[in-house]
Amino acid sequence: MRVLVTGASGFVGSHAVAALLADGHEPLLLVRSPEKTREVLASVGVTGEIPLHKADIRDAAAVREALEQCDAVIHAAAEIGVIGRADDLNGTNVAGVKNVLGQAVELGLDPIVHISSVGVFVPPAGPVITTESPLSTPRNGYGRSKISAERYARRLQEQGMPITIVYPAGVTGPHQPSLDAMVEGLRAGLEQGWPITAGGANIVDVRDLAVVLARCLEPGRGPRRFMLGGHYLTWAQLADVCDEVTGNRCRRFRIHRSVLRGAAAVGDVMKLIKEIDYPLTRDAVEMMVTMVRTYDTPTLEALGVSLRPVQETIADSLRWLAQEGHLTTGKAGRLAG
Repeated sequence: MRVLVTGASGFVGSHAVAALLADGHEPLLLVRSPEKTREVLASVGVTGEIPLHKADIRDAAAVREALEQCDAVIHAAAEIGVIGRADDLNGTNVAGVKNVLGQAVELGLDPIVHISSVGVFVPPAGPVITTESPLSTPRNGYGRSKISAERYARRLQEQGMPITIVYPAGVTGPHQPSLDAMVEGLRAGLEQGWPITAGGANIVDVRDLAVVLARCLEPGRGPRRFMLGGHYLTWAQLADVCDEVTGNRCRRFRIHRSVLRGAAAVGDVMKLIKEIDYPLTRDAVEMMVTMVRTYDTPTLEALGVSLRPVQETIADSLRWLAQEGHLTTGKAGRLAG
């Protein structure tokens, strides 16, 4: 199947390309920078010639030209704004979604895979997040842009269009072009200590997510939604896993959720004045202290996917962080060898 992939120079998109090739698909990559894309793909083992379509996701005509060459699409391009300022949230996360999903529907592509986020359900309304959980009302621009895109995709589903929505949580693993919330949080936890507080983290390996995306490429199935939060760990459990794989003892400090919220809010103000090397923002804290486990069983059974052990994901992530110089060898422990 000829599959258009947006965001192929990103973390999820690059791994998705590798999974598509492994399953025998023919990807066409919509990218802004061919040079960066080739470099990122090489890091995940994709070194052959892959056709590229140079375009900006916000350019409807250019996106349509790429879609016209394909049977299906995986939309992975997105601005991430949980731990920092994204460049153009509405342009990429809203207009870009409409350019890809809306025009793919018009052209009859099937399936049309949209990567959303567990974040559209946070703060959660119950003890478990499912695909039927109510959408949240975000306080920040990033969250509002993701909700707008989510509502647009769901409107298309309600019309019977073959939109598949996938909801990953804390995507983790090696070869991340730029560190985002979960991987940055791992680095900070080892270097500066783990806040032991309410909530926890859902960790899904980027390679497992890529397999799920490739398995979604089954035409004729109509609208579908797949939850993929991965392994749920409390903050104490995550620190324990880091100890297990590194052979070190991470520093821990107990802190109440309200104190953590206040500290992060102060940090947000300070970051406007000077650069602070810590990914703790008010928005990130809200996800940290309210996160609950997700119900992934229907996804794993429908697509025939098994998640790798969380220890493997954490170990591979920390080993890569050390190799790339993002984590000191002392903090990486036995993984630095």
